[in-house]
Amino acid sequence: MKSNRLRTAVLVFGIALFMTNNTFGQSEKRDDRKEPPTFKELLKKMDANDDGKLSKEEIEGPLKDHFEKVDADKDGFITEEELKKAPKPKRR
Repeated sequence: MKSNRLRTAVLVFGIALFMTNNTFGQSEKRDDRKEPPTFKELLKKMDANDDGKLSKEEIEGPLKDHFEKVDADKDGFITEEELKKAPKPKRR
């Protein structure tokens, strides 16, 4: 009788441990996804002259390749409104 209780306890503990590890592993994958930076974060990183907008010379990375598409009014700067309305990059 004692051995049945012990086996049952070990089995229940093993299943609970397996389920906890499995669930924990899945939630970590979701945290790896990066959200695109906000306009304020981009300004903090790239706005060299602190004018509140980004010129093509200040921008680096993939945004520079798509500058003309994002700069809707073609004034040579990207504003927060233009960035919000810009086409979203395709996910891999």
